[in-house]
Amino acid sequence: MDITQRCHLLIEDLSVARGERVVFGGVSLRLGSGEIAEVTGPNGVGKSTLLRAIAGFLPLGSGRMSWVESEATDSAPLAERLHYVGHLDGLKSALTARENLEIGLGILGRGRLTPLEALDRMELVHVLDLPVGYLSAGQRRRIALARLLVADRPLWLLDEPLTALDRHARALLKAIVAHHLGSGGLMLAATHEPLGLPGTIQVRLGAR
Repeated sequence: MDITQRCHLLIEDLSVARGERVVFGGVSLRLGSGEIAEVTGPNGVGKSTLLRAIAGFLPLGSGRMSWVESEATDSAPLAERLHYVGHLDGLKSALTARENLEIGLGILGRGRLTPLEALDRMELVHVLDLPVGYLSAGQRRRIALARLLVADRPLWLLDEPLTALDRHARALLKAIVAHHLGSGGLMLAATHEPLGLPGTIQVRLGAR
């Protein structure tokens, strides 16, 4: 990945509410190129909600959020600069691993690696043409994460990225994340299990 421009995500005093209930409030974060932040806290405090709000799936209650690219050549919104991988893998069970990644590339655009190359990085070339419905939960998760590699987007939002991954698959993911950060990318993860990468910024949401 070659991210040529410096970029940063700025979040100031952010809150999200559902009906009369404030899920979380007062969240501030500045995340720049090459940086990773982990959102931690007990169940139900809004970790997943925060990522979904940043991705544009939920309205903001208050606060401000901005995305800046120092050398951007267009005015694409933040939603077109990020990858979001949630709790659900978002894969079509009847389609093969290759077909699922081709769909992802078609939607996300800005090609990076081919589906074959991305699956090779996740050590899943042997399932390239198998329907994902026949695969294990760990294999499906690795295919979902392989979508990060087929389209070139600087901001990665990952919700519990280590779910269903064994020790070796976790090492693969950490290597991919480290390469992304080293290339100038950014990452924000909601997690109960730290990835263990140096320099990680901690954002803790407290019980309300």
